[in-house]
Amino acid sequence: MPAVRRRLIVLIAVASLIVLATIGVGVYGLISGPGHPTSRANATAPSSSSSSSSTAGQGPAVLPQTDNPAVYAEAVAAALFDWSTTSGYSASDYTAPVLADADPSGEELPGLIEDIAGYEPTSEQWTQLVTMQVAQQLRITSAVVPSLWGEALVQAHGQLRPGTTAITITGVRHRTGVWYGQPATSSTPVSFTIFEACSPAFSRCHTLRLSQLGDPLQ
Repeated sequence: MPAVRRRLIVLIAVASLIVLATIGVGVYGLISGPGHPTSRANATAPSSSSSSSSTAGQGPAVLPQTDNPAVYAEAVAAALFDWSTTSGYSASDYTAPVLADADPSGEELPGLIEDIAGYEPTSEQWTQLVTMQVAQQLRITSAVVPSLWGEALVQAHGQLRPGTTAITITGVRHRTGVWYGQPATSSTPVSFTIFEACSPAFSRCHTLRLSQLGDPLQ
């Protein structure tokens, strides 16, 4: 496991066992990345359906320059999840804007690169998805500061840079494609937390880290 930065050790070290069991696990993505899930972005084919919508031609997102954490988090979520294999872009092309607009200090960038790898299909998976003309979109149902974030800040005792916040995204991942010549769709609930630094650390929001997909800070 990567070495924990000194400024973040406090977040865990001073927490009680109960807090460690709740907050400590939740902010794992900020501390050391989500690790390597045994199966990254699910590449199974969507189930057969008579209805289908298409995002063919959809290109990588342009992130807004905003100091609103929720607005920025929703845009980051869309950049991570909204793509089309028929557009000619690769999976990494779609996530590139998130990296390009990440922590200006560069401190969190290596971890964020690892985090994002757990969200995008592998090259092999992408190739399979291309054959099925799969397109994906995320319908966000909520983007909120998790209830445990306040306690996390208290336990940090000022060791996190000013303006650091967390936004937990919940939503439904919709996929459309073609399965054995027939239109197909699938829908899967998703949840994750985006850790950001906004004002006063920076003039606007930037992504620091991501939690493991499916393991958000509550």
